[in-house]
Amino acid sequence: MNKKHLILFFIPLFALQAEENKQKKPSYDESAFNGSHRFAEVAQMISKKHFKLPQDAGECWDEAINSFVSCLDPHSGFLPPKAYKQIIQSTSGSFGGIGIVIDNTRQPKDKYLTIIDTIAEGPSDQAGIKPLDKIVEIGNELLEGMTTEEATAKLKGKPGTEIEVKILREKHPDLVVVTIKRDIIKEQNSLSFYLPDQQIYYVSLSQFSQNATKQIETLLKKSKNHTYKGLILDLRNNSGGLLNVAIDIVGLFVPNNSLVVETKGRDNTNIKQYHTHREPIVNNTLPIFILINNYTASAGEILAGCLQLHSKRLSEQNSEHQLMVFLLGSRTFGKGSVQEIVPVSNNSALKLTTALYYLPGDISIQGMGIEPEFIVNRMMPQSEQMKWFTKSHGRECAMLNHISTEKSKKLAEKEKLNDKKMKKNNQLKKWSDRMKDALKQDNQLKNAIMLINIFNVAQTSCPQQIENRQQALRFLQSIFVNDNAIKLEEVKADKSTD
Repeated sequence: MNKKHLILFFIPLFALQAEENKQKKPSYDESAFNGSHRFAEVAQMISKKHFKLPQDAGECWDEAINSFVSCLDPHSGFLPPKAYKQIIQSTSGSFGGIGIVIDNTRQPKDKYLTIIDTIAEGPSDQAGIKPLDKIVEIGNELLEGMTTEEATAKLKGKPGTEIEVKILREKHPDLVVVTIKRDIIKEQNSLSFYLPDQQIYYVSLSQFSQNATKQIETLLKKSKNHTYKGLILDLRNNSGGLLNVAIDIVGLFVPNNSLVVETKGRDNTNIKQYHTHREPIVNNTLPIFILINNYTASAGEILAGCLQLHSKRLSEQNSEHQLMVFLLGSRTFGKGSVQEIVPVSNNSALKLTTALYYLPGDISIQGMGIEPEFIVNRMMPQSEQMKWFTKSHGRECAMLNHISTEKSKKLAEKEKLNDKKMKKNNQLKKWSDRMKDALKQDNQLKNAIMLINIFNVAQTSCPQQIENRQQALRFLQSIFVNDNAIKLEEVKADKSTD
């Protein structure tokens, strides 16, 4: 009887042990060894059973390796010889390409490559490519299943050669076929404007190239010779670029030897710190508004986030060097990872995520992005359909047999003439002029201008409200209504009693 009870007692213990062993995950080395064994087994079975063996299995192996590496994270991947060669060429300063800024969130399963913007006066800009166009074919090859590196490698080539792309365009009934002549893509210049009516400087930076620091420094030095109210730095759609350039730009604003960013490895161990190495040149009494959006990524986020954090810290420390930096727009992309290109055999390479970026204060932007103090979502200009609807149905003069006056007739004639002029001018305008037109309708830019004007009025009427950044932020947020939900409390009228 006792023996029977002992057997029943030990059976659950053995069952628990077996379940525990089943749940225990193998180490990376163990799973890699088992996986390579299965891979070799499959390759051997293909050689025995498949009815038609490929002459060269190299491309199949490359795709298999890339699938494995892509499982690690969205930014790691395998670079076959051609793509690796193109990356080396693209980092050498100039290369033959079509001049586009692409959506860096694309996955190999996506059937298209979204164009975020075109390089000013570049091949795509001159060929009529537009932002938000989607490339579905490159040289008659579908993009589905193609990595972004492979797609960009196919777009690049010898200057003067042509490449045909097929494009999906919003509100266009059919595919748009465009032939683009490749050219040397020079470093894109930043775009700068002075707004004389508002006394505000505006500079747009779409990527961090070698000459970006010099261009912004030149603008800041020029601005010292004029009386102006503030600066707007536009980092929207800035997907990154050279980290050392972003660090140099930070150095124009913050005290020398300030921490910009640091990298940490797998075990949260510090790898490297990056500090500024120059004296700032910015007038610290004027507001600086940085425009950001969901396509502000990597080095763009580091620049915006670092300036925001240093501005907060200098204000809290009551430092002599105050910095009035505020962020406006929408949350940034959230790419805070470091990629390293590691050459491997057969002239190929691995692009591996090896570390994460951390802003001052041990703040990671990875997967989080940066939240602006002033949330303003971008309102796109009216579509042609909405313009037509408003013109055809939103007015008395659009109604059949409406009563018209001499003034209304002249207004209608003037509008028709303006429409013709606008269509003609749009066909002839160069890139910078088209940018001017877009900025005139930009609600985020207009909100930044309004906040700078409020700040300027406060400097005269109530300077005690904006003595440091903390006070200035509270003051501006108490006045400005952003895109967050507005609280409403119903007020009911009292019922009168007789």
